[in-house]
Amino acid sequence: MISILRRKITCCLFADYASPHCIARSFCLRLFSTSNEGACVSSAAIFDLLQQKHHFSAEVATKAASVLNRVKDTEKCNSMLSYLQQRGFSNTQMEKMVKVWPELLLARFSNSIEPKIKVFQDMGFSSKDITKIISANPSILKVNLNSRVIPLLSMLKGSLGNNEAVAKFVSRSGWFVTVDFKRTMLPNIELLKSYGVPMERIIKLMYTFPRCMMLNPESFRKSVEKAEEMGANRSSRMFIHAVQALCQMSDNVLELKLKALRNCGFTESDILVLFQKSPSVVVMSADNIRTTKDFILSNGKYGMPCILNNPAALSCSIEQRYKPRFQTLEILENRSLIKYWPTLASLCQMSDEKFFERFICPYSSELKNACTADSSLKLKHWLKNCQ
Repeated sequence: MISILRRKITCCLFADYASPHCIARSFCLRLFSTSNEGACVSSAAIFDLLQQKHHFSAEVATKAASVLNRVKDTEKCNSMLSYLQQRGFSNTQMEKMVKVWPELLLARFSNSIEPKIKVFQDMGFSSKDITKIISANPSILKVNLNSRVIPLLSMLKGSLGNNEAVAKFVSRSGWFVTVDFKRTMLPNIELLKSYGVPMERIIKLMYTFPRCMMLNPESFRKSVEKAEEMGANRSSRMFIHAVQALCQMSDNVLELKLKALRNCGFTESDILVLFQKSPSVVVMSADNIRTTKDFILSNGKYGMPCILNNPAALSCSIEQRYKPRFQTLEILENRSLIKYWPTLASLCQMSDEKFFERFICPYSSELKNACTADSSLKLKHWLKNCQ
């Protein structure tokens, strides 16, 4: 209880100190200058060191000062920051590391930092890669060097092929050091390879959804088998996306998702077609799918086959994409300025710039005359840009 109270007091102290009102800081120092006087003064010194000398934010400086409130000498903290600077860490990277792990400032160079940096160097990592990897997750400095760091880096390099790919992967999923890579990711990689999935696609999955690859191999195998059972083709680029989608949910959740799609009016065969072409449809909100489907079908220009041929259409925004484009095309058609609407696939995939160039600019005066108070804000914005 005393420890908790002390931390709360220290946080209050630096919340005031970080503001222009230094009187509050002095008052707090005098008020709590009994048995905790040394701790408070030490915390203030750490705060000053981080914010004034190293230009950390008040938030990070306050957090570090409250955690390290028993430190009497700030020289060790300053030495650590100076050491990290010499090793190429930027001020932003150091601040990020201290925010996650304030105790880093008290770590021993010889035990926590130097040996691991040397391992990276010996494996051919550049200074830029090393700082990128470590700052992404400072916990790599806590784990055992021989039993965890070296084997993990070796296996990653063997799987990904080069240090640049390893650095990119680790910086995006630095938590991998807390997982048994040999018993999780490696078997999952081998399983996908046994299905004929090219390594470049596996690497893409590791980058975009690494937690999927960290699943228990048995759970991962079930997702892979389920993807194929639902019609995903091993040789298709959609296969890893199908696996990724299924890895995100249990069997019960998947069944609820499929039931929701049935309630939206899709048949069993429709659902399989949707999944094979756009696996993410099974993780989308059923309400959003229903609302978007109904809007697409509302004016009779597009039917269910259009949606089944282009399931990604269900993920587009009604307000930002469909409504302004439908209104524009309806005006142009009513004024006999266009004979045909673009296909649903073209309408979805066309950028705002392309749609503007093709359907707004050539008919700006006609559209302005037909634009009403109920017209979408985006359509009004487009017309304003034609002035």
